[in-house]
Amino acid sequence: MPASAPFPRHFAVLLLALLASAFAANHIAARIAFDHDTGLLLAILCRSGVTLLVLAGLLLWQRQSLRLPAATWRWQLLTGLLIAIQSFCIYSAVARIPVALALLVVNLAPILLALLTWALGGGAPSRRSALLMGLILVGLVFALDVPARLAGQGTTDARWWQGIGFGLTAAAVFACALRITDTRLKQLNGTLRSTLTLLVVFLSTAVAGLSGLLPGGLGLPTAAPGWWALACLVLLYGVAFSLLFGCMARLDIGRNAPVMNVEPVAGLFFGWLILDQTLSGGQLFGALIVVAGILLLTYRRTPG
Repeated sequence: MPASAPFPRHFAVLLLALLASAFAANHIAARIAFDHDTGLLLAILCRSGVTLLVLAGLLLWQRQSLRLPAATWRWQLLTGLLIAIQSFCIYSAVARIPVALALLVVNLAPILLALLTWALGGGAPSRRSALLMGLILVGLVFALDVPARLAGQGTTDARWWQGIGFGLTAAAVFACALRITDTRLKQLNGTLRSTLTLLVVFLSTAVAGLSGLLPGGLGLPTAAPGWWALACLVLLYGVAFSLLFGCMARLDIGRNAPVMNVEPVAGLFFGWLILDQTLSGGQLFGALIVVAGILLLTYRRTPG
């Protein structure tokens, strides 16, 4: 079988589901690390640094050139900064609200990308897409338990609102990064693009940490569980990210990408199993609507 031949579809789907679960578990580990006083910037610095080393080694093994067209550098730099902001916002959301809810909010990125593309002169969403977007937003209202909170039946503190705000910001920033990648960086090798993106994430996070912009951002864990959680999040993210981009050419992403949207479901399961984070029946129903809507929104029919 040629090296670039796609994996059998059942294997590709299983691998993508496992990678999505690894990304979800990374956020569970992050929550445990943060609960033991691990600095948010330290977590980003460790996971991006280790993954950067793996991808750089892959680049050397592939003997890829690092030369980029002159006009591409500023877009690559901007993409890296956007992903750095997204990483900060996701972890900030995870530290404040249940992991499953944070991931559901962040997974609004496909909707925001479609609206951003339309606003910038692209095609308007089809009627089917518009209906699915509306369905996802309705599901999110129930997943976030908005009706009960408005009725005063649930406790809503500042951290809850901050978590939702960070999640929405992460989704918006990621949508912008996807738009730039699709329109300005699409011609670049995927491994090179990912390596340069992580390089910018690592350097910008290091600068932010050393400058003291976020007090305690580089704080070390204060207990053994925090250290183990930090190690797990680095391992889970590094392996999942490296496998995803290392096997990208063989995963038939155009056809199988919707499988990655099981991440919030995995986050819900792991959050219940490990962190004892539970959702009400109405929230579970809303979460199911959101995940189903995103799956349908990102699904593309392909011949064969």
